[in-house]
Amino acid sequence: MWLFKKKGESGFSYSSTAEEVTIGIDGSGLTAIVTGASSGIGAETTRVLALRGVHVIMAVRNMTAGKDVKEAIVKEIPAAKVDVMELDLSSFDSVKKFAADFISSGHSLNILINNAGVMAIPFMLSKDNIELQFATNHLGHFLLTNLLLEKMKETACETKREGRIVNVASDAHYVTYPEGIRFDKINDQESYRKFSAYGQSKMANILSTYELAKRLKEDGVEITANSLNPGVISSNLFRHMTIVNGLVSTIGKLLLKNVQQGASTTCYIALNPQVKGVSGEYFQDNNLATPSKKARDMDLAKKLWDFSMDLVK
Repeated sequence: MWLFKKKGESGFSYSSTAEEVTIGIDGSGLTAIVTGASSGIGAETTRVLALRGVHVIMAVRNMTAGKDVKEAIVKEIPAAKVDVMELDLSSFDSVKKFAADFISSGHSLNILINNAGVMAIPFMLSKDNIELQFATNHLGHFLLTNLLLEKMKETACETKREGRIVNVASDAHYVTYPEGIRFDKINDQESYRKFSAYGQSKMANILSTYELAKRLKEDGVEITANSLNPGVISSNLFRHMTIVNGLVSTIGKLLLKNVQQGASTTCYIALNPQVKGVSGEYFQDNNLATPSKKARDMDLAKKLWDFSMDLVK
């Protein structure tokens, strides 16, 4: 459809693919971590970054699936530099172990892509007794980012190359609970609504990105932080919704983005020189966009940051 191909100020559009938004970009010498890299847009993000010469660390919960994706990428791109490491974002212990293992490996870190997520699942608690969507989609990435931030600062200083933190959020943040973030009811099973809880976790991604960008600017470090809406993609995020999953399978090819298109905005923010120096922004379809008013509430962002820090401690 012509509307999907209409280009924005960046020169790219809804239908642009991850390869298209990174054409001609040399990522050699860069190292990136991609969470949730064993399927969907995480796997495609990994493939395209590797295609551009980036050394990619796939942070995955399912090591078998991760190794299969790595094998497929290396088969297609023999020169690809891809490693697989285990990470369960619903477990603080797992996040801490991953960060410690990565730091001890001696790798630099230029790009951190917080992509993994679960969507609209039945009420469950994480291993740390926190509602699972909030724990996985927000707190796990929040902790991971903070544990790796010094490594990113060190890399940016030593290499004189801008570091980039990319948080994959969603326009589902519009369907969060009325309060935005239910600080006093995170674990309230009685009032739990799986779509609202998913929206809450995605709003948390956006709010924490704004607060992080502000802090990085205050620190005077050459690291940017941005969030994005990848769009509605035909992927296994819908696996917990039987009816929706069936509809996705049936009409997905007609109305939804494929993974190549779905990964494009992530790759655009991670690698494209147009985004150099841009921080604290929200992107959609490879162009700047505006999230909800509540997602732009800096007082709420600061409150969430402090709340999250208390939980991960």
